[in-house]
Order: sequence, then structure tokens, then C-alpha cells
Amino acid sequence: MIALEKLSRCFEGVVPATVATCSADGVPNISNLSHVYFVDDKHVALSRQFFNKTTRNVLENKHAMVSVWDPLTFEVYKLHLRFARSETSGPTFETMASRIEAIASHTGMTGIFRLLASDVFEVTAIDHITEHLLPEAPDAGAAAGAPELSPWMASAPPDGRSELWVLHRLSSRMNQACDLAALLDAVLDSLAEDFGFTHAKVLLVDETGRRLFTIASRGYDESGVGSEVVFGEGLIGTVARDRRIVRVGRMDSDLRYGRAVRAAVASGGGSTGGGGGKTALRPEIPLPGLPDAQSHLALPLLVRERLVGVLALESPHPTSFATWHEAFLGIVADQVAAGIERLAAADVEDPAAGKRPAEAPPATRKRRSFVFYQNDDCVFVDGEYLIRNVPGRILWKLLKALRETGRSEFSNRELRLDPTLGLPPLRDNLESRLILLRQRLAQKCPDLRLPSRGRGRFAVEADCELALEERATA
Repeated sequence: MIALEKLSRCFEGVVPATVATCSADGVPNISNLSHVYFVDDKHVALSRQFFNKTTRNVLENKHAMVSVWDPLTFEVYKLHLRFARSETSGPTFETMASRIEAIASHTGMTGIFRLLASDVFEVTAIDHITEHLLPEAPDAGAAAGAPELSPWMASAPPDGRSELWVLHRLSSRMNQACDLAALLDAVLDSLAEDFGFTHAKVLLVDETGRRLFTIASRGYDESGVGSEVVFGEGLIGTVARDRRIVRVGRMDSDLRYGRAVRAAVASGGGSTGGGGGKTALRPEIPLPGLPDAQSHLALPLLVRERLVGVLALESPHPTSFATWHEAFLGIVADQVAAGIERLAAADVEDPAAGKRPAEAPPATRKRRSFVFYQNDDCVFVDGEYLIRNVPGRILWKLLKALRETGRSEFSNRELRLDPTLGLPPLRDNLESRLILLRQRLAQKCPDLRLPSRGRGRFAVEADCELALEERATA
């Protein structure tokens, strides 16, 4: 019998699978499947999301047949199945549930479009169907009989590089990083150069422990630095909540399925409106993303089971991420998390760090108006939202000191000791807040900068006149 692990491309769902079942009295039923999951060399699992005809048939008659397609060669494999058990907990169930819940969150179907059980089947036989394919051309050359691989299929590293070569190169880059910004650049550069994953972002856990904020991204028109994701919200939020890798191919088909279920549930009517009262919405930064993304891979960044953040990749092609990417990039994610932890621990002031002379201000200085809203720690510049929360409080402290005393040199240590900033007593990730603040200033107010003055020290440089105002609420 054909080894199940060799059919991994067929289980990606690029071409939807179908399941055929039969009731005890001989009435057949065929349904599309949202997920076929490889369990081991003798078993697959099917997702049970509703108690439908397929479920009833399987409970009456334990035999079923699943048809899967290879998305590159269009070969068909018919899996003869015998029902073994249903699982409502455990690794298989939780992995499948995380994927389905991520899709449900995208379509507003959390709690409705969910996994009820993982139905595990023993694979008793596999039929390989190729009769529908055209015969091989006689001049196909030495590669006759082997399908030509699409340029966008999930593959090994380019240029004949081995996985170990790429891992060594990435590790070296990360070890040479002297700060968090350099570490993140090394990771995103390597993903693009060594794998061709040109659309990626890194999000870190904020001070509440319930949200992520984007600290770095590659390949998007807008960087999205500072954008936030709540735990459990969408694919990235689901990964953060469950601390589990989630890989999704053919995302458009899954979303269509979720939206169809949502439409069926909502067909009875109803309103999502509130009571008519006016609610002030906090300013938001859009999360960077591809409008035509087909494949997603999101990995939790963990240090001793503690979530540090999420590494998220996406692609416009439906088979960009394969099973082996989960294992390989899982190693990369572990190294990234360890690197963030290492640099956070090394973030201490260097007493030998010298001060750079301040540059002479330009002849014409632009006036910048900053407003700090006390109710939610938001900072606006020239009427536009800039930043909030801990980075907002840090910026306001620095601007007030610069205006009131002329002081422009600061240390990370004094920020940590300032109780008004609200930094956590342990693992405050101050450096990540400063990176976020620097990047938002570069986008919205480039004539105000926070250059480094050596390890653990930085300065405030302003090529503008500062007008500061505090308000209780917006």
C-alpha cells in the first residue's frame, strides 16, 4: 500500500477532498471535506463540525471512502477507511481545532463554526487513479514520468542549499545581532533570501499579556508597526492563545466555507447593532497582510512554555508551506524566542558608552504639536494618532523632560525604575517598546528621533519645535 506520508500534498486541501459514506439501509451520501489530517502511517482524521448526514452514516456503517487530489500532478487517491474512534481532546483534536477556530474568527463564527470531534479512521487500502491524465509526451526528456513542479510549490531552500546550511546561516546572523532590531532584521532577511518567504511579520506580547503588537514586517506596502491583535482573534491570535503552530492552505476556500455557514446561521435575520449610543473608538493601525493571501503559517515564539510573540508568514500561492516547514521553522521560532530573551537579559547600561555630540539644528525648524490623552495613554502628533500604552507614556516622559529641562540623554535603567510608566517588574521587554516607538516616529514624525548612545542608553534628538499639551479625554 502507498505510504500515507507520501500523500502530504493531497492533504493540504488545495483541491477539496470528498468523503463518500452509506447509511445502514444502503443510501449513499457524498460531501466535501474542510480538513483531512494525517495522523500516522495507518490513520487519518476527518473534522466533525456539525452532526450531519456523514456523521450519522459513519455511526451506522463504519466504512467510508475519501478521495484526495495531488494539486500538482492531478493524480487521485481513494482512501478506503474504517472508523476507529472519535476524539474530543488530545494533540490531534487540538491541532485541528486551532486551524478551524482561526478560520472561524476571520468570519465572525467563533463558537459556532468549531470542531466538535476528530473522527479517526484506519486506512485499509489506497487506490491510485491516473486514467484521467493525458499520456506523457514522447519527447519529455530524461525527466519523463516525473511531474514538473510549479514554481510556487512548497520546496526545499533554493540554489541547492540544504536545510542545515540555511539553519547555520540564520543562527550565525542571529548570534551576531547586538540588539533586538538587528535580530529581527536577520530573521526576516533570512526568510526572504533563503526561502523566498517575502511576506512575514513578528508580533510580540504587550504589557497586558492579552494582546500582540507588530514590531517588524517585510514585504508589505504598509509596515503595520504598532498594529495589535487580541489573543484568540484571527489566525495569529489563535496561535497566541493556543501556543500551537497553525498552517492553512487554500485560505480563500476555507473562508468561503466559513462565510457560507455564517450566512446559513444568519438567514433568520437579526441585527448586530447596539443601543444607538455613541461609542468612541480607539485609533487602530491596520495589521499588514496580503489581500490575496492563500497560504498562512503562524508559529508561537516560546521560552519555557512562556509566550514571547508570534512569527507569521503568508503567500499568495496555495501550496507555499508544506508539512516540513512546520518542523523546520519551528526550530527557527525557538531560536528567535531564545534570542529575544537573551537580548532582553543583556539590556543593561554600558558605563563606558560615550555621548555623541548633538547635531546643529537646521535653520528652519518645523513646529510639531503633541497631545497626550490621559484616559488611554494615547499620543497624537499634528492631529494624527502616533502611539499609545507603555510606548506612549515613555514618549511623553521624554518630551516633557526635553522641553522643561533641556535634558536629552536617558538610560533604560531609569525608565525601568519609573513607576509611572507601568512596566512589568519582570521581563518588561523595554527594548521592544523603544523599537516600536522609534519606528512609529520614523513614519509619523521623522524630525524627532531616539538614537542609541551605547548599550542601555539613548538620546532624544529633535529637529523641530515642540508644542506639548495634555488632555483628560479625547
